[in-house]
Amino acid sequence: MSEQKTTSRRDFVMGAATGVGAGAIGAMGLYSYSPAAYKRFASVPRGNREEFGAVRSVKITNISETSWFDNATLMGDIQAAGGLLVNQYTIGWPPFGNGKGIANGSFETGLESIRKMIPGDLEEAWALQSKLGVHPENPGGFSCLIEVESLDGTMHKYLLDTGWSFDWMDKAFKREKIDQMLAAHEIEALFLSHEHWDHFWGLPVPIKYDNRIPIYTHNGFYKEGLQYMAATGHKGKLFIQDKPVERVIPGMVVVKYDVPIINRVFGETSLAFNIKDKGLLSISGCNHQGILQCTAYMRNNLKYDNDKFYGIYGGLHISPFEDWDPKYDDLVIALKQYEFDKIGCNHCTGVITAHKFVERGYPVVKGTARFRSKTADYLGNGDTIVF
Repeated sequence: MSEQKTTSRRDFVMGAATGVGAGAIGAMGLYSYSPAAYKRFASVPRGNREEFGAVRSVKITNISETSWFDNATLMGDIQAAGGLLVNQYTIGWPPFGNGKGIANGSFETGLESIRKMIPGDLEEAWALQSKLGVHPENPGGFSCLIEVESLDGTMHKYLLDTGWSFDWMDKAFKREKIDQMLAAHEIEALFLSHEHWDHFWGLPVPIKYDNRIPIYTHNGFYKEGLQYMAATGHKGKLFIQDKPVERVIPGMVVVKYDVPIINRVFGETSLAFNIKDKGLLSISGCNHQGILQCTAYMRNNLKYDNDKFYGIYGGLHISPFEDWDPKYDDLVIALKQYEFDKIGCNHCTGVITAHKFVERGYPVVKGTARFRSKTADYLGNGDTIVF
């Protein structure tokens, strides 16, 4: 990751922050919710689409979709720290708290306080950071297990993201027996969708059980993120994606989106699968690139069975803070054009959004509202879905 690229993307975010219209909206990852994005979607041509094979099935186990437990607390912290464009590592949240309170956090001092404890003694590390960090009771995390059956019957297991709170995520991993799978080296790789606190800061948890697991990430991570990976004691291969589409196995690719995201985060990846005789499946952590932009890019650049978008899973980033706006209704309506067979949504999709999907009769796979998930209208913690 070159310094030139890092500097240019920072300039882009800062320019957007001081701009108006699409620039300012884009800086917050909201451009794809606007009417402009929907109009742009229809005009994008379908070129020479990439063939990437097929898989027989994909099963997803939601380890945790509850990234934090109280929206007001999280947004209050962000606003008190300086707003949406402030560096996430300076807010003061654990594991990068230093005892100086909101807006005075430090990646260096926070990490140094727990360096000798991770990944071996996560209880002690989180207990210390619970004293040094801001609102340590609020973090949860997003992470899911993905089990893929290839056409020849071979089974593959992957993790997408690692959550946030060491305490919450370690308990969630144990609840779903992820700790045992990692220790037995059954999980082939860990994919990190983006650098945000609730998807990445829980990294010491899986590393505690398998410090040689291959990690797939992208070139949008800042130096702090790369230093954190090393500090966890990770000894395995690190794949840093720099091109738009990266093949993993036949029928599975990683798609990279270069998009500025709140709190000085850049870029997100989504996973795409071609399900034999069914069509395309997209799995995302947060979809900061926007669900319309995500689906439009995959539709226009990937070749899949029946030329059908079969399903989606994960966070769709539609009103994640339950601040519903009429433009979100347009987005919900726009999704109908894909005629998904299955929608497995949660996390930053938002409870109101899930309710609206259900009201419109969309094929939403419901959950059980266990383990502190807020509604049965989406797939909550511990729930599964099969494509």
